[in-house]
Amino acid sequence: MTKTRIAVFVSGGGTNLQALLDAQASGKLHSGQIVLVVSSQPDAYALTRAERAGVPGVVCSRKELGGQEAFEAAILQVLERYGAEMIVLAGFMSILSKDFTDRFPERILNVHPALIPSFCGKGYYGLRVHEEALKRGVKVTGATVHFVNEIPDGGRIILQKPVMIEEGDTPRTLQRRVMEQAEWIILPQAAEMVAADIAERKEHAD
Repeated sequence: MTKTRIAVFVSGGGTNLQALLDAQASGKLHSGQIVLVVSSQPDAYALTRAERAGVPGVVCSRKELGGQEAFEAAILQVLERYGAEMIVLAGFMSILSKDFTDRFPERILNVHPALIPSFCGKGYYGLRVHEEALKRGVKVTGATVHFVNEIPDGGRIILQKPVMIEEGDTPRTLQRRVMEQAEWIILPQAAEMVAADIAERKEHAD
């Protein structure tokens, strides 16, 4: 079976990208292959991780390209050049338009650091998610991998994993634990599930 070609979109440190690269190296992610990393920031450490793993990295900056339309057009061009069939958003801080997401129905995945429908939607990203969880006093949080559509955090849920909140947690300690105990586990699992599904459909279409 031919592997599904995966592009990973990043904006920062790339810890979720690293989890995907590690899963690929260990064989947990075997139905797909990461062929490209797209960063919205030229100085993202994720690009260094990509380079170390021998994966091409490309920068598409909305600011430099002069707006959403040009930004998405540049990304589409790069995806086409590398033959990407599926996209994983791994800490990607740009919202994609309906026009873009409609081109990849149920082929774009995102990981969100909470149990959707809690603490999600517009403006809920990074530390703010964990700050709000602690503020509300919830006892259990976690992470969700979902398909991406035009609504922030609005696509169909693929996998979720709960994480207990502990006494004395700060937003930063909670963020770290949600990554280690949930995000880095379920993102590669979900990527494998979707990649396998795409590869199988492709084979049947042939």
